[in-house]
Amino acid sequence: MDILKILVISPHPDDETLGCGGTLLKFGKEGNALYWLIITTIAESLEREKEIVAVSNQYNFKDVCNLYLTPTKLDSLPISDLISKISKYISKIQPEIIFTCTNNDIHSDHHTVFNAVINATKPFRSEYVRKILMYETISETNVVPSLFENNFYPNYFVDISKYIEKKLNIMSIYKSEVMQYPLPRSLDSIKALARYRGSQCGVGYAEAFNIIREILK
Repeated sequence: MDILKILVISPHPDDETLGCGGTLLKFGKEGNALYWLIITTIAESLEREKEIVAVSNQYNFKDVCNLYLTPTKLDSLPISDLISKISKYISKIQPEIIFTCTNNDIHSDHHTVFNAVINATKPFRSEYVRKILMYETISETNVVPSLFENNFYPNYFVDISKYIEKKLNIMSIYKSEVMQYPLPRSLDSIKALARYRGSQCGVGYAEAFNIIREILK
């Protein structure tokens, strides 16, 4: 089996775990090389830096790149600057698979990151990228107005039944981000979403994605 380079791009630390934590654990267990690009981080937060290190160790990322941009301010930056920063890291590691946030949730940072990623991964810029998938982020994806264009319609599922408990344990590292049930970013709600996605594809627990591009060679 070929060893794949897999990059997860998270607008904020915790998006990687909420959106595809179980999938990252599964792919890592299979021997693939995992990479993490963080777009924004709370400035000068020692506690958050410790959390990022702890989370990185749990996934055994080969490399972590943190752009240290300001949360909730991405839409005020020149999009070309963000595209350039993302392109530079993608070119450095040349991943075959990229996981990124969806463009149709409530968070403006997610919209901006998605648009920058799509521009940074145009085929003539990154011919090595074979698959790009959008992940959902509970508390952002599920609270948009219920308009057709905002809905998340998954067409790709990954069985994470063996990894759901470890995903929840990793999410618990982000102490300030975990909510109490019945709020959406609670461990109960995260597990319930995985169980629901599992029921859609006939497994115990799953994570759901939209395929943006897939190239079979």
